[in-house]
Amino acid sequence: MGKWKKIKEVKERRALALKAAAEEMDVVGYRAPEAGDIRIRISFTPPNNLGDRVNFAGRMKAYVDGIAEALGVNDKRFLPSYHFFPAEKPGKVVVEVSPL
Repeated sequence: MGKWKKIKEVKERRALALKAAAEEMDVVGYRAPEAGDIRIRISFTPPNNLGDRVNFAGRMKAYVDGIAEALGVNDKRFLPSYHFFPAEKPGKVVVEVSPL
């Protein structure tokens, strides 16, 4: 993959997460706390058994950045936990955010 194509894909993923998080925040009325850690639970249900769990978290970086931007916080405040479920088509990732 070329450098510019990768940059474009990262921007698209970040924008997608920002939009989805902002919409969800409006629906549930969530606002990030002013200070302290923020729990972020990421649950993976892969579409097949080919993925490597160790790499799943890294694949989420652009999305996590978009969520942080929607919340108006630095992502270093996130306290992540990762959960893995058996493969199931079409696969999905669920992100839950809550204050500690």
